[in-house]
Amino acid sequence: MKKYNILNYIRYKEDLKTVIPEDKNYQDYTRNEIICKFLPLVEAMARKFSTSQQASGILTIMDLLQQGSEGLVKAVDRLEWEKMKDEKGNWKPQKEIEQTLKSFFSKRIKGAIRRQIDKLRGNIRIPEHQLNHMRNSKDKKMVEMFFNSIFLSIDVKVNDENLFNEIPDKSEPYNIQFMNIYLKGLMTKYLNENEYEVLRLSYGLDCEPHTAKEIANKLKIKGIGNYVRISELKKQAVQTLINNVDHSQVLDYL
Repeated sequence: MKKYNILNYIRYKEDLKTVIPEDKNYQDYTRNEIICKFLPLVEAMARKFSTSQQASGILTIMDLLQQGSEGLVKAVDRLEWEKMKDEKGNWKPQKEIEQTLKSFFSKRIKGAIRRQIDKLRGNIRIPEHQLNHMRNSKDKKMVEMFFNSIFLSIDVKVNDENLFNEIPDKSEPYNIQFMNIYLKGLMTKYLNENEYEVLRLSYGLDCEPHTAKEIANKLKIKGIGNYVRISELKKQAVQTLINNVDHSQVLDYL
């Protein structure tokens, strides 16, 4: 606990040894002695909460100790000592009494800490930009999957075509003409002229699919590596669509 900078912690430990009688029966303890006796239990509970995500950013170790101590004090005041006796009215063995007290106090200490965490967590306001990020992260993944499956999948080459053809396609086909018109509308809105033409010709939205060399010639992109430039434009265009198209705009196709 010294790492948490709790003042006079060493003296606190020494005081516990002097305050708590070693040979005294639990039923003979005073209220304050019972509280001092089980303060280390509060410390143990607070340590567990301080290293968990449940209290992260909500309560410090000092807050946890304070809330746990309050829970302990209230629990001590609710003790029913008659339950520490057996059927004949005799006191149960000290070890059994100690175990019963630990179990009773532990539940009350944890409950006090959790209630305070829940109370304060409700007042925490998450910034709007973070909320938007949380809302859109999953949606963007689905948009990315949609466009990648349409445009970039045509670049994938399967080594064993026979094996590929043996896999039955059980998916229901879309109306290709309708989807192509819809895609061209999105592309017109978000892409520049070269990006639009690369996707249109490569995918064959209103024509036969073209190779990279053919597209480069149509766009008058010259040079030995002109087909590489076409590939770059294609990836650039797909990424532009992913970044700008909302999840709701492609929901019906997902």
